[in-house]
Amino acid sequence: VIDTGRGIAPHLLPHVFERFRQADTAGARPHLGLGLGLTIVRHLVGLHGGTVTAASAGEGRGSTFTIELPLLADGAGPAPVEAPRDESSLPALDDLNVLLVDDDPDGREVLAVILEKCGARPVTAASTSEALAALDHTRFDAMVADIGMPGRDGYDLIRTVRARTDDARDIPAIAFTAFAGPDDARRALEAGYNLHLGKPVEPAALTRALAVLAGRAEPE
Repeated sequence: VIDTGRGIAPHLLPHVFERFRQADTAGARPHLGLGLGLTIVRHLVGLHGGTVTAASAGEGRGSTFTIELPLLADGAGPAPVEAPRDESSLPALDDLNVLLVDDDPDGREVLAVILEKCGARPVTAASTSEALAALDHTRFDAMVADIGMPGRDGYDLIRTVRARTDDARDIPAIAFTAFAGPDDARRALEAGYNLHLGKPVEPAALTRALAVLAGRAEPE
């Protein structure tokens, strides 16, 4: 895939597939995202046993992304795919029902992929209203929610959940957000979250936190 966009500075090329990494040049993007798009590409390609690489002649000169996928011979079975080495230490979350709440579709997708690789069963919601509707119909073991959502934000979500009269009021909940300062953590805990994790965070830290909250692992 070749584009004619802004291109990638040489010092950023080795890092373009890292989670939550994006160009930090002022004005680089009209709407700042979380830097998850290429991470999702790498995960999906890796699930098929392939690789993806990036190349660019520099800023203002576009980029080239190359995907290589294995070609099976006629009659050959699928080749085993190794899990990426940086995810080999992720804890087992077998059959853990997790509600993921984030208005950013890339954020939801990459978190869902990570949790599925740990054996969890994630359900995604794009808003507080969708999350509350999901809680009406499904029993979840844990919830991971963004804070900075438009309309009813993550604080409104957890306050509404804790005010319920059914079992959902006690769901273990993690605030997973770019609002990562000490005051943000205090506010999230006071609102009703059990834990506050600021972005970026390594998948192992997030999945371990879920395992501890769900009683699947002992706190360190």
